[in-house]
Amino acid sequence: MKFHVNRDVFSEAVSFVVKLLPQRNPQPILAGVLIEAGEQGLTLAAFDYEASARTTIEATVDEPGTILVHGRLLSDIASRLPNAPIQIAVDDDGGILLTCGSARFTLASMPVQEYPAIPEVTGESGLVPADEFATAIAQVAFAASRDDVTPVLTGVQLEVTGTQLSLVATDRYRVALREIPWDGGAAASDEPTSALVPARTLQEVGKTFAHGGDISIAFSGSGDREIIAFSSGNKTVTSLLIKGNFPPVRRLFPAQTEHHSVVNTAELAEAVRRVALVLDRSAPLRFTFGPEGVSMDASGTEQARATESVDATLVGDEVTLGLNPQYLLESLGAVRSEFTRITFTSSDNANKLSPVLVTPQTSVDKGGEGSFKYLLQPNLLLR
Repeated sequence: MKFHVNRDVFSEAVSFVVKLLPQRNPQPILAGVLIEAGEQGLTLAAFDYEASARTTIEATVDEPGTILVHGRLLSDIASRLPNAPIQIAVDDDGGILLTCGSARFTLASMPVQEYPAIPEVTGESGLVPADEFATAIAQVAFAASRDDVTPVLTGVQLEVTGTQLSLVATDRYRVALREIPWDGGAAASDEPTSALVPARTLQEVGKTFAHGGDISIAFSGSGDREIIAFSSGNKTVTSLLIKGNFPPVRRLFPAQTEHHSVVNTAELAEAVRRVALVLDRSAPLRFTFGPEGVSMDASGTEQARATESVDATLVGDEVTLGLNPQYLLESLGAVRSEFTRITFTSSDNANKLSPVLVTPQTSVDKGGEGSFKYLLQPNLLLR
């Protein structure tokens, strides 16, 4: 095999396919990147039995063929090569020769026949705007659990209903929900479709495809090998779905939201960051939402204490509660609006703390679009 390719194009392609590979793979063969040179140019792919990435780029192919080479090493080399065309060839001993300007590398070839087949997706698909999808992922994925003990909570639930795609994530202490338009095309079905996608994979998809036009999302497979594919331009990412039943968290969102406070998003976020400096890592921050605004009170170790107040409007009675400051800050970063509305929900159980609902607000008096919602469970205050 022998081909010539533009350095920047090749480096970007290798970087893309290795992003989804784990840093340490129990099977050395899965650390490789598969490179196929043929009439269509150059196809690069990586697969670890859970996620795959594939891209096709232009190249001058002198001799077609297929090689498997260590992905992260190739990515590191490609990113540091001089500004000149790259030539890659296989020598008589099976080694891989990479030449770029005066730089020359000899790399070991991995056995292609031992590499697993890259997944092919042939199921139903639809389109979503790339920028909106990337924004939705950023607004939701952080709420997924990082604890592998409960795998279903480490994913983001994608739900297609008619012309709408919903993204939902929870870690038991909070729930994030975002809805965006879905174009199912002429073959659109009225039957709802859902897929539980690992949050880490979805976050990489959001970063990779954020600046494209539309992203095609396809569902395929059955049984234990259900997969989802995201495609845009010359790039495709597939992911094995998480098996299990995602908790029915939508029912937790309240229908009535009269009791609420509206506050400037940036001002509240800055105040929370300052006051939380004296808190122990897992301690809640005390909030009092009153007619004069919202006040924060934090007491930490070494007799440290901090208080601060921010202007806010209140509809309803004064409320005092404890919230995880980091969880609240993440929600304030996700609302993406000048003002934030914090709604105080009620529960039939008097002994149970009711969650607060965080939503965007265009102005003090005007609500924002209802496509993003965030529920946060308060913490018990010990004083």
